[in-house]
Amino acid sequence: MEAISVAVRRGGAIESRHRVHAAAVRDGLVVEAAGDPRLVTFFRSSAKPLQALPLARVRDDLDMAELAIACASHQAEPAQIEAVRGLLAKAPASEEDLECGFDEGRPPERIYHNCSGKHAGFLALCRAQGWETSGYRLPDHPVQQGVARELSAAAGMRAEEIPMATDGCGVVTFALPLETMARAFAQLPGLEGGDLVTEAMRTHPELIGGEGAADTDLMRALPGWTAKRGGEALFCAVSPEGVGIAAKVEDGNPRALRPALARFLDALGVSTGQDFARVGIVNSRGDEVGEVVAE
Repeated sequence: MEAISVAVRRGGAIESRHRVHAAAVRDGLVVEAAGDPRLVTFFRSSAKPLQALPLARVRDDLDMAELAIACASHQAEPAQIEAVRGLLAKAPASEEDLECGFDEGRPPERIYHNCSGKHAGFLALCRAQGWETSGYRLPDHPVQQGVARELSAAAGMRAEEIPMATDGCGVVTFALPLETMARAFAQLPGLEGGDLVTEAMRTHPELIGGEGAADTDLMRALPGWTAKRGGEALFCAVSPEGVGIAAKVEDGNPRALRPALARFLDALGVSTGQDFARVGIVNSRGDEVGEVVAE
């Protein structure tokens, strides 16, 4: 399959187009692809379920909401902030211990950063292991060294083979081909702690993204699926049957993700419904003036 072309239509004319690449993996093999399944991009926040595996293994005192928020890119909705506070209390740690910085357009408190749940999870992991919490986000800290091992094992690569950089919230992020990300997600439920992580995400999809978030909506539309969106329009998920998928909008615009996912999953025999196949464009008056659809 060629790259999925997603068109932005306004007034009956095409205003712009986005190219989307995707890969689906089952039993270690690519079973469907669109565009370049070997396209290398950064895992960004789609890696959070894998980053939460060490936490799930050592903290059996966490409830499903607290484990889910450690995997989230939240929108600072009240239930999400409550879950972060609950995880911090269990750590134990304070909001001042969070090293995620501040999120533009949100209150100037670290807990409102979209990655505060992941950071609270890292603090809870540090407390359980007796590690120093300061600098937990840095590459040479035991937290990030452990995450690197998790990612490399799931990817089937040596850690030194994986390019690393700094994510928006200050922690390490990893660059991998889409098919490798899909393979890692396919394995996720079977990894040690992965059953707890995926169960928590499916139990609380509202915490993972929030109202209108593509990962939250996909998990609601497709029971049994586990999904996580990432920066620059990346999206990863795994089906109940163990099919892992990874999709990336080439230019990083997330508005193309839903129609592209609908088209790609349709090729796998999975229907996401009209809410994904077509995204309406609404102006400041609330009038629908166009649409985003896969061509």
